[in-house]
Amino acid sequence: QVQLLESGGALVQPGASLRLSCAASGFTVDSYTIGWFRQAPGKEREGVSWMSCCDDSTYYTDSVKGRFTISRDIAKNTVYLQMNSLKPEDTAVYYCAASGPGAYSGSYYVRESNYPYWGQGTQVTVSS
Repeated sequence: QVQLLESGGALVQPGASLRLSCAASGFTVDSYTIGWFRQAPGKEREGVSWMSCCDDSTYYTDSVKGRFTISRDIAKNTVYLQMNSLKPEDTAVYYCAASGPGAYSGSYYVRESNYPYWGQGTQVTVSS
């Protein structure tokens, strides 16, 4: 059974750092592509970052480039999102999501519908 569990969210001040974790079970994180999405209050959910299962390529939405880093620890079967220089506009519930097995073109992973497996989310609040 595929399951994802996010953790690491917190209330922090602008400029702080957090590392979110996505612990996976039922598959290995080097077999499925893992994405991070976020949903702020009153806004649509947006893709933040993903890492390819198979070629280690990564993606970051423009608003987080240079500040966020996605990584994985295969031994722990966990994917991380390191978030630095946090801004109030980063405030959201952050979700990890997993694709099915195999690799597709990069544009495939932009669409939420191509991630059949989702965690429950972890709250990140950035406020002074």
